[in-house]
Amino acid sequence: MPNQTEHICVCICTYKRSDLLPGLLESLKDQATEGLFTYSIVVADNDRERSAEPVVAQFAAGALVPVVYCMEPEQNIPMARNRAVAAAIGDYVAFIDDDEFPARDWLLNLLKACHKYKTDGVVGPVFRHFNQKPPRWILKGQFWQRPMYSTGLVIEGPQGRVNNALLKKELFAGQQQPFRPEFRAGEDWDFYTRMIEAGRTFVWCQEAVVYEIVPPTRWKRLFILKRSLLQGSVSPLHRNFGQARIAKSLMAVPVYALLLPFAAILGHHLLMIALVKLVWHLGNILSFLGVRVIKTPYVIG
Repeated sequence: MPNQTEHICVCICTYKRSDLLPGLLESLKDQATEGLFTYSIVVADNDRERSAEPVVAQFAAGALVPVVYCMEPEQNIPMARNRAVAAAIGDYVAFIDDDEFPARDWLLNLLKACHKYKTDGVVGPVFRHFNQKPPRWILKGQFWQRPMYSTGLVIEGPQGRVNNALLKKELFAGQQQPFRPEFRAGEDWDFYTRMIEAGRTFVWCQEAVVYEIVPPTRWKRLFILKRSLLQGSVSPLHRNFGQARIAKSLMAVPVYALLLPFAAILGHHLLMIALVKLVWHLGNILSFLGVRVIKTPYVIG
């Protein structure tokens, strides 16, 4: 462990979530440090009406943690991330979403893993959190449950996320737009892929826990399907997307369409799983053809 005290800047991008942002900020008020690091917070508001500014000001007035507010007027997730990184100070940048909240030892576990594995960054798990009991099909279908891995696993580009991550600040040096604005989603996959190709490494830390709030609005079938459609539409933007991938989607669409009536008989959760996969592949195909079916970048939430 280094002798000098290091500094982590927690970057939060937000868009009209004044109901959730206060809870996240409160959870960052007293992160465990064991004297190994100091930390501060940057909130990048992606709302040109500056709806998050009073929330941040109220929190900053009573917090010992330094907080910086900035605003990105262009409604674009990658540009908001770039704005936050530009305002960040210190040795590391930590990312967390505005609809999440971390465990008290979140930053500490991320930093310890970064030191232990001598890596350029660390990604952690995001557990779903329901304030109300969701429908059974949501639980049975494992919707909103994100992939998880063993601590120390060296991750590949598509496994990289910035809704729970710690990255060395030097990764962003000399980059005006580290997250590419042409991505409506998946800008983190692209970032990790480019960094890995440049020789950087990233590992997983299962102990660095973050929780994602999943409100009833996200239990709606249409919301889940729109989210899958947007995620599918991201794939053709990646450099490793090729003819084999589009061929797979072209074959998958009729297969999942044929499976729908059988899935409906076996259970609603299986029907939704099949529909999610179907629209993901449809998004893949439509995006490859240049058809933009969802304009808002925030449906992925």
